[in-house]
Amino acid sequence: MKKIIFLSLVSILIFSCKSKNSATSTKIDSKSQTAIKGEWVISSVNYPGSEVIKVTSFDLADSKCFIGSKWKFVSMSNKGNMALNSTSCTAYSTPISWFINKEGEFVLKILDEAKAKTVKSGYVLKVANQTDKSFQLIDKINVGGTLTDVVYQFQKIN
Repeated sequence: MKKIIFLSLVSILIFSCKSKNSATSTKIDSKSQTAIKGEWVISSVNYPGSEVIKVTSFDLADSKCFIGSKWKFVSMSNKGNMALNSTSCTAYSTPISWFINKEGEFVLKILDEAKAKTVKSGYVLKVANQTDKSFQLIDKINVGGTLTDVVYQFQKIN
């Protein structure tokens, strides 16, 4: 489901975060999950080649539009919401469903007013460098046959 477009002499690649429909463990890591409850902001999105490669995150917007986005995670219900609010991008807000499994994977469904059980696909990212005040979600994308990390850095708001 990745989209690749090559333009002129300088190649610009457009990708989507990968959607993972294969079996993913649903055994919840309650300690990791409880640690990220609350409100967060994405302070940066980093990946090699970001000056020439554009990444479409979560099939929604350019990854740079996620910088400054606000996320709320409610650990008891596995619900929350996220809002893109960058002045240079289209504003967007949606409810989400999420959990962290025992393998350290963050499983995310974007609900767009649908119920979580009716949404059949989602996104699986790796949780890394988790502290009380920050954590990272890492996606792997294919760039020219090489897996590359896209790192979303989250900072706690409250």
